[in-house]
Amino acid sequence: MTSPTHQAPPRVLTVAGSDSGGGAGIQADLKTMLALGVHGMSVLTAVTAQNSLGVQGAWELPEEAVRAQYRSVVGDIGVQAVKTGMLSSATLVETVAELLAATDAPVVVDPVGVSKHGDPLLAASALDSVRKRLLPVATVATPNLDEVAQLTDVRVEGEEDLRRAADEVLAFGPRWALIKGGHLAGEAVDLLTDGREEHWYRAPRLDNRHTHGTGCTLASAIAAGLAKGLAVPEAVGRAKEYVTGAIAAGFALGGGIGPVDHAWEWRG
Repeated sequence: MTSPTHQAPPRVLTVAGSDSGGGAGIQADLKTMLALGVHGMSVLTAVTAQNSLGVQGAWELPEEAVRAQYRSVVGDIGVQAVKTGMLSSATLVETVAELLAATDAPVVVDPVGVSKHGDPLLAASALDSVRKRLLPVATVATPNLDEVAQLTDVRVEGEEDLRRAADEVLAFGPRWALIKGGHLAGEAVDLLTDGREEHWYRAPRLDNRHTHGTGCTLASAIAAGLAKGLAVPEAVGRAKEYVTGAIAAGFALGGGIGPVDHAWEWRG
């Protein structure tokens, strides 16, 4: 008796660093992808010693290791979407941008600059490569307000500044910019725009300090939606709903900031 052949789910590749504490990075990406019904694959760019208190060390992988992982996966298995996270140096940013430019799949770029605890995860010398090489190949760029300030001269003080921030990010070349206003007071409001149409996403601000991994989780959820064939605004809307639920269910872990709960829909 032969076993049935099951069709593979949509495939999403994350290119990011490892979080040994399991709350962010590659670990958060793969958990999100599993929760949302896609097959997650990974290209590891760096290893971090990291826990709920912060990042105690980071070791970047050589560019040939990153390139080999990427080609191995894309050449044999293929991808329906790619998400990028921690790319700590100009060399890695440029290596990954070159690989993405040759891949026919939507790309979600989370321009990770600092960790939840304020630890730098991107060399200052790499910022120009992010602007000139990585953002131009992005289908959606998802900077938070700290990353907007790193990449542009815009300091977002209120909701009225989000449009200006989006315009500055779009000038670097991504098709869509999602400016995440989670650090503002009041509602958690995000603006998605391609320079022509605007989509505003609002959610109540949740009284939960355990929010480690929110940026990785949101970007991975968007990539999962794009891999399923959703249009960008719908993929972002569904991702916002998922991450809002994950934040609401975030739990204490260790002595510092705990992670969001990627399995909140299962546990519910």
